[in-house]
Amino acid sequence: MLKLHTAPGTIGLACEIALAEAGAAYEVHRLRFAQNEQRQAAYLAINPKSRVPALETDRGVITEAPAIMGYIARTHPAARLTPEGDAFAMAEAESLMSYLCSWVHPAAAHRHRGARWADDPAAIAELRRKAPEVFGAAMRLIDERLFRGPWALGEAYSVCDPYLYVLTSWLPRDTLDMADFPRLADHHVRMGERPATRAVLAAVEAG
Repeated sequence: MLKLHTAPGTIGLACEIALAEAGAAYEVHRLRFAQNEQRQAAYLAINPKSRVPALETDRGVITEAPAIMGYIARTHPAARLTPEGDAFAMAEAESLMSYLCSWVHPAAAHRHRGARWADDPAAIAELRRKAPEVFGAAMRLIDERLFRGPWALGEAYSVCDPYLYVLTSWLPRDTLDMADFPRLADHHVRMGERPATRAVLAAVEAG
């Protein structure tokens, strides 16, 4: 049995959707950030990075969303969540996932977690001002150039899609109008219609 440690409002949602899409047997532990559970000894014993998501497996713990979703895809090949067997297509998937996790996701985080990068209140305020511009530019590039359609990589759904879905859901939170990203907005609607996504969102809502 896999155990996913996640928290509401985080990219852990993408991993949970990937687990549901794969038909995996798993359970979920939702940490309460308001109570700083991610910094308490019980969770630090699982993930000393003090972050989510983390996936407990029978061989140990995997951290970082791209690694977790890659593991899910490789251990559930029947779900066909990555283009295995095609080296170039796999590299394209890894390229998009790397861009999402190394640039797009942190760009969004700078608005809400400026204290990670600065102590000066003026600097934190500037990060908060600038972050939506950087996040929006990255998402616009995806919308206009990198998104294949109808899914992130083209005709086949992949683990890139739940990651992109969660990031798109953050656009309004970061003062950006989803209507300015029409292809991603359409993708977001179609993602929300998938049974796995609906099931996971219902579970999150139920707590």
